[in-house]
Amino acid sequence: MARVTRVGVVGAGIVGLAIARQLAQQGADVIVFEKENNAAQHQTGHNSGVVHSGIYYPPGSLKATLCRRGVGLLREFCETHDLAYREIGKVVVARNEAEVVRLHDIETRAHANGVPDVRRLDPGALREIEPHVVGAAALHSPTTAIVDFVAVSLAMASDMSRAGGELRFAAPVTHIDPVGDRLRVRAGGVEVTLDRLVICAGLQSDVVAALAGDEPGPAIVPFRGEYFRLKSEKAGIVNGLVYPVPDPAYPFLGVHITPRIDGSVDVGPNAVLATAREGYRRRDLNPADLARTLAWPGFRKLAAQHWRAGVHELRGSLSKRAFTAAAQDYVPSLRPSDLVAAPAGVRAQAVDADGSLVDDFRISTLGPVTAVRNAPSPAATSSLAIAEHVVTGLR
Repeated sequence: MARVTRVGVVGAGIVGLAIARQLAQQGADVIVFEKENNAAQHQTGHNSGVVHSGIYYPPGSLKATLCRRGVGLLREFCETHDLAYREIGKVVVARNEAEVVRLHDIETRAHANGVPDVRRLDPGALREIEPHVVGAAALHSPTTAIVDFVAVSLAMASDMSRAGGELRFAAPVTHIDPVGDRLRVRAGGVEVTLDRLVICAGLQSDVVAALAGDEPGPAIVPFRGEYFRLKSEKAGIVNGLVYPVPDPAYPFLGVHITPRIDGSVDVGPNAVLATAREGYRRRDLNPADLARTLAWPGFRKLAAQHWRAGVHELRGSLSKRAFTAAAQDYVPSLRPSDLVAAPAGVRAQAVDADGSLVDDFRISTLGPVTAVRNAPSPAATSSLAIAEHVVTGLR
C-alpha cells in the first residue's frame, strides 16, 4: 500500500484471510475480527474442496476473471506451502440431447475464459475416463482440482501473522461508526480506530454491512446443502468429479459426485432453505435469522418463482433414495446402501430486492468501508485473486 494504514478485516474465512495476508505483506497494520474461536468455521470449512477451473462463468465477469487468476495463484500457494493439490479432473455430463445443446454453451464459455485442455467427449470417450459413468456426451476439464481449503486458510493466517497482522477470535463486530474520515469499530467488546475496513463476513455479510450503512441490499438468504457420502469400498467408482449440466430454470447446480482430498467421495448437495444462517442441521433454528429471511422482499419474490423446485428439494432432502436416484442418472450402478450421511454446508446466497439471485461476485465501497456482499463458489478458488482485486481498490 502507498502508506502504512490500519485496516480491519471482518471474517477469518478464506477470502478474509487472503485479503488480510496481502495487506499485511504490503505493509499495512492489519487486524482480523472473527466471531468464532477459530478460522474457517463456516463456508470455508463446509465446502466441497473443489478448485474450479472456470468453465461455467460468463466471460468478462468477476467470477470468470478472478477464478482463472485464482487457480494459478492457489496452485502456486499450495506448492510453496507444501499443501496437497490434486488435479483429478471433472466431467460435466449431459444426459440427453437437450443437455447436449447446453453443454455446447458451457464449452464455448470455457474456451472464452481460457480454461486449458477442455474437450468434448462422446459416450465411448467418457467411459475411458470414467468407466462407471454414462451420458449422451460430456465435457472434460482435466485441470479441475481438489484441496483442503481449511488447511489453505490456516496457512494464509500464518503468513499474515508472520507479516505482522493480528487475528482476534471471539470478536464479533457490533458497531461501526464514522470518526471523520476514519472508523471506530467495536468488536468483542473492544473499540479500535481504523483507516479502512473490509467486510468478508460470509453468511453475515449483509448484517455487518448494514452496521456500516451499506444497505438495504442485497440480503443473504441461507440455503443448506445436504450431502451423502459413498461407503469407503465404493469410493473408487469415480476417478474424478462428476457434475451435471446446469439447468437454467433452476438456481442451483444439483447433485454431483465429489471426491475429496482425504479420499472420501460425497454425493450432493441439494439446496433447501436454512432456518438459521449457520444451521448445518435440520433442527437448527434461529428465529431472528428466519424472520430476517422471510421479511426480505427479494426472498418472497424468489420463493414465488421457484417454490415448486423448493418443494422438490425439501422432499428429496428427507430421502437417501432420492439422492441415490439423482446420482444414478450418471452412475447407474449406485444403490442406496452405498451411501451414508455426511456433513452439510450452508451457502450464503445474496438475493436482490427484485428476487433475483446475485450471480457474480459483488463488492461494494462506501467511504472507507469495502464490503464483499456476494462471494459464493468459486470464491475459495478465487480467494487470492479476490485479495488482489480488493487490495488494489483500497489504494
